[in-house]
Amino acid sequence: MAVWEICLIGVALAMDAFAVGMTDGMTEPNMKPWKMFLIAAFFGAFQFLMPVAGYYFGSIFTHIVQKIAPWLSFAILALLGGKSIFDFFMELKNKDAEKKPSKGATVLQLFVQAIATSIDALAVGVAFLATETDVGLPFPVVFCALIIGAVTFALSTAAVFLGRKAGDKFSDKARLIGGVILIAIGLKILIEGLVG
Repeated sequence: MAVWEICLIGVALAMDAFAVGMTDGMTEPNMKPWKMFLIAAFFGAFQFLMPVAGYYFGSIFTHIVQKIAPWLSFAILALLGGKSIFDFFMELKNKDAEKKPSKGATVLQLFVQAIATSIDALAVGVAFLATETDVGLPFPVVFCALIIGAVTFALSTAAVFLGRKAGDKFSDKARLIGGVILIAIGLKILIEGLVG
């Protein structure tokens, strides 16, 4: 396995985090730069940790993870998306009340989003273990996972920035759009898990 292949794996794994990061940016168009980097750091850290965990513990839990990962990701993202949609309609119902700016995702929500978008990286850790015993890895697994985490961090930072720009244009409906996107991502993960 070559370095460029690990980078491509990082890009593939980062796509769900990219979409969720963009949604986070849309729902908080006035987000401070430190929070943009916090969101990207959460996604990058979990995309780093999950392959390492999969490498060291994956052979024990592979069957369980492969069976429940799509369902768990779907449930978490559908719950977060449903809450966002519910909040949108509650704000719409109470629009006569003083309009408060969106606080965006909390640290707990970021933690849950990061887990939901990185569960599939556990399987990559198991694949790294198999590859290492078969043809070898170009670096130790921790460094390979660090590449994946760095790619995810970079793409997530760009995603949040793009989401903020889109949120400026769709600020009145950003929560609704964001909630629908989170549910759609969850469905995509579930369908991919069931089909593939």
